[in-house]
Amino acid sequence: MSSEQRHTLGGTSGAAQGEPDWSQIGETLAMLALAIAQIDTSLQEGTQSVEQLTTNFTAMANNTQKILQLSEQQPSNDKPHVNNHQQITHIAHEVNSEIQQAVIAFQFYDRLTQRLEHVGDSLERMGHLIGNASERYQPASWRALQEHIKGNYTMEAERIMFEHIMAGNSVAEALEIYHHHFDQSQNEAFGTDDEIELF
Repeated sequence: MSSEQRHTLGGTSGAAQGEPDWSQIGETLAMLALAIAQIDTSLQEGTQSVEQLTTNFTAMANNTQKILQLSEQQPSNDKPHVNNHQQITHIAHEVNSEIQQAVIAFQFYDRLTQRLEHVGDSLERMGHLIGNASERYQPASWRALQEHIKGNYTMEAERIMFEHIMAGNSVAEALEIYHHHFDQSQNEAFGTDDEIELF
């Protein structure tokens, strides 16, 4: 698939001659577009979190090295080492802050695995529906599948993305809407002073 074709799949399909206006073809395209969008958002957020972890652990390693250097300095009789103690205290606070940021970044893994499990479950359910001759042409069966998928979402941004995909928007359009709502909710969340729980 070329880069021009990526994210162009949408949830609509014209009916062929002799087919009803509704068909499982259009529903299948919508479900595939949804799966692509879910995987794309998961991978992008995972990459951002790994980059954040790399930054945090690099900073923690540097600060740990500074603490070791300060602790190895021998106190002199004519010069109190109050300044060393203040530096160590300051660096320790920085390390604590970096650890908290790292824990937040680690939480992406749980969200990533849950989301990909939902994608796999959705595709398997869709496969069973297509394979069932008595169900695959029933709009109610497809609606039930879509409601099951929507019910698995825990984030408002995911539900909004779902609605846009089901309305026939392309993956690119749905992703743009998702990221807008996700970034907004992240900014609101990081605006709090809540303590981070270390598991």
